[in-house]
Amino acid sequence: MPRTGTDSILPSQPSPPRLALSGARPLAVAGAEVVALPVLPGEGDGASPILGPGAEEVTEQLGLDLLALLESERATGRAGEVLAWPVPLGAADQPALRLVLLVGVGEQRPTDFRRAGAALGRAVKGRASLATSVPALDPDTALEPFVVGLVLGSFVFSWRSTAPEGDRDHPLPVERAVLAALDPAAYDAGMRRALAVAGAGWRSRALATVPSNLKNPPWLAEQARQVAEECGLTYRVWDEQQLADEGFGGILAVGRASATPPRLVRLDYTPRKANRRTPTVALVGKGITFDTGGLSIKPAQAMTNMKRDMTGGAVVLATMAALAAVDCPVKVVGLVPMAENAVSGDSLRPGDVVRHWGGRTSEITNTDAEGRVVMADALAYAVAELAPAAVVDVATLTGAMKVALGQQVGGFFANREPLAAAISAAGEQSGELLWRMPLAAAYEEKLASKVADADNGAGGPGAITAALFLQHFVGDVPWAHLDVASVGDAPEGLDEWTAGPTGFGARALLAWLGGDPLAGLA
Repeated sequence: MPRTGTDSILPSQPSPPRLALSGARPLAVAGAEVVALPVLPGEGDGASPILGPGAEEVTEQLGLDLLALLESERATGRAGEVLAWPVPLGAADQPALRLVLLVGVGEQRPTDFRRAGAALGRAVKGRASLATSVPALDPDTALEPFVVGLVLGSFVFSWRSTAPEGDRDHPLPVERAVLAALDPAAYDAGMRRALAVAGAGWRSRALATVPSNLKNPPWLAEQARQVAEECGLTYRVWDEQQLADEGFGGILAVGRASATPPRLVRLDYTPRKANRRTPTVALVGKGITFDTGGLSIKPAQAMTNMKRDMTGGAVVLATMAALAAVDCPVKVVGLVPMAENAVSGDSLRPGDVVRHWGGRTSEITNTDAEGRVVMADALAYAVAELAPAAVVDVATLTGAMKVALGQQVGGFFANREPLAAAISAAGEQSGELLWRMPLAAAYEEKLASKVADADNGAGGPGAITAALFLQHFVGDVPWAHLDVASVGDAPEGLDEWTAGPTGFGARALLAWLGGDPLAGLA
């Protein structure tokens, strides 16, 4: 029987660390099993590293010669460097204490604090509690990136036969982390925002990591409903019959071969102070829950990570969940077209012609270029029905982007300079780096079809022709297209990334939407 997509077959998943603020020094935080202190590089070549807040108390109360440890290990204080000093018997006034960690913070830029947090998150996996003064060095700069690094560096996903809490080889995130030497009254708002951004990264990564024998369009639509219920968003879902009735031909064509039918989900966010003049931003995320390539089937090795081909959709859902926490000032509508690109007797064929929402047609010459086909429907709907001031889509769209940029930088296109500048700045601010690619009209002729308005498999340069294909569905509306196929998967752990799906994009979108997203576009 077809899977319904609503029954959970996964064990309960590990949760992110619970974070709190405290005005106390790290060693005074009750019940801390680990105390982590910052280490700064020395001033000048060859100078010894410098210990940060909390070190004096640890030295006096525990009798630990931390400077000697730094010297013996030739520590530099570079961002992400971690040294450990076990405290086997605890301390008289801290019986739970078992470990002191020294964490390098480098030049104390946001990137350095993010790396320090990620390194610390990895170092304290399997521990019950942590107290750290690292962000107290420079709270206004450090708080959000450190929290993001700590949470995402702790990320764990498990579907093993051994319960996560009993799996020594794959320990759980630290249960509780206290950011010490920070006045809760002064930094509570910043902490809430930081946790929302970190949580969005965790949520998008977790959704992209769920295996596709559970994750299909109905299941993902149910996750969207839960997000709406949790965050006070308006929710609508189109089933396969409603998609057919309203002319979403691209979504239906891609999803028709699967045993689980396609869906389209819409989530609406409205800021507290909204009025009739409050503009709307539309977000569109690719929700291909598994991509075989269809009849233009992928090689086996290229298919192994295709459970994460709905990363764009996960990013939109996670972003929508955090908009209120970052005080987004505009209305936002999130659209996620969901389909499984499968192979069956009813598969979309090369040579078929698809009619999208709104009437534009596409000749299908490559069934593995399916992401643009489903997104076209959602983009056309957004522009016609929402009158948005800007549209941004995000998708793991083309392997060509990975060829162009490798696996540490995402690519994007934009049809307005102010929007391009804002997206680029948001990527820099969030630590999700994005490189602008050209919407080169010289390649427009590659989209030509003898029987339809466009060819979906226009060929190389693949990332550019895919963006040009989508551009026809947004008209003159300010638009940015984030192609994150290059960074959808991390081959190994790096800073706040853990090996596997990255959920890349939610932090960048929140940095953009949490500021002045439409500046210069009026």
